[in-house]
Amino acid sequence: MFITKYNKIIFFSLIFVLSFLIVAQAGLALDPRTMDGLNTTAQGGFGEDITKSETDLPTLIGRIVGVGLSLLGVVFFVIIVYAGISWIMAMGKEEKINQAKEMIIGAILGLIVVLAAYAITHLVGGIFTSPK
Repeated sequence: MFITKYNKIIFFSLIFVLSFLIVAQAGLALDPRTMDGLNTTAQGGFGEDITKSETDLPTLIGRIVGVGLSLLGVVFFVIIVYAGISWIMAMGKEEKINQAKEMIIGAILGLIVVLAAYAITHLVGGIFTSPK
C-alpha cells in the first residue's frame, strides 16, 4: 500500500514539474508584432475594423479539432507511461501485469485512432481551405 501511494505521489509530482516546461514554450509562439500591444489597441480603438477575422470558418474548426486531437494524444501517451510504470511496479503479480498490458494496448489503439482522425481532419481541411 505504501509503495503504490509513494509511487503515485512521485509520478504526479514529476508530471506537475514537467508541465511547466510545456507552458514555458508557449511564450516562444508569440508573434513579434504583438509586443507593442498598447499601440495595437490604440489603433484598433481609432477606427480600424478589428472585428474582422483573417481566418475563415473551416480553418478555425480545423485548428480547434487539431488542438483537441493533440490533447487526446497527450492523454493517451500519459496513459502509456502510467501503465508502463504500473507494469514495472507489479512485482510479478500476474493480475497487475495483465491490467497494465491491457492499458497499454488500449492506449496504443487510442493513439492510432487519434492519428487517423488527425490525418483525416488534415486531408478534409486541406480540401475545404484550398484556394478555388
